[in-house]
Amino acid sequence: MSTVQEQAKATDVVYDLKGSLLEACSCGVLCPCWIGEDPDRGTCEAIIAWHFDEGVVRGVDVSGLTLAGVVIIPGNILAGNWKVALFVDENATDEQERAILDAYTGKLGGALADLSQLIGEVVTVSRAPILHELRDGDGTLKIGDMVSSEMSPYRGPSGQITTLNESIFSTVPGSPAYVSKAIRTSVNLPEYGMTWSYEDANAIQSDYHMTHVESK
Repeated sequence: MSTVQEQAKATDVVYDLKGSLLEACSCGVLCPCWIGEDPDRGTCEAIIAWHFDEGVVRGVDVSGLTLAGVVIIPGNILAGNWKVALFVDENATDEQERAILDAYTGKLGGALADLSQLIGEVVTVSRAPILHELRDGDGTLKIGDMVSSEMSPYRGPSGQITTLNESIFSTVPGSPAYVSKAIRTSVNLPEYGMTWSYEDANAIQSDYHMTHVESK
């Protein structure tokens, strides 16, 4: 039994998710969306992926799995109306898929419910092979042959990763984000009007921990 499972059994935890985030978009560095400003290009074309090193949702262990989204944000990120294509790790069981989607579509409350309220349309929920790797700060994300991105964080004079805290928007509420650059990002989903390619654009990474405890 994983650590998060043990903690969930001992409390009224609805979900407890611990892992890494990889995110890349069409904005320049640093992405204005995270500080509540409009996207550089008027709209933001983005990919977001949460990997669960350890995770439990309503008692269902989701450790080792990944949820990814391809997103078009039509204006200011806080105004919502996002268009999203969701991809669930092909290794997930039906039970794990339901648990992950229940959490990230807002059915279970908490910070993830607040995030899900910004979604206007989900064009697809599909299974796919997802590669989500972080090695010495460098991130690689691939969703089948449809999505690919490679990114690296910025570092300060001492070599420490540059972090973003207390931003008005976050895809990992409560956790610091690492300011990064995507060397290249490509998306090929023409059936949903999602086809783009960018070099040296914004990226965000994080080691996150999100917990929602049921109130009584």
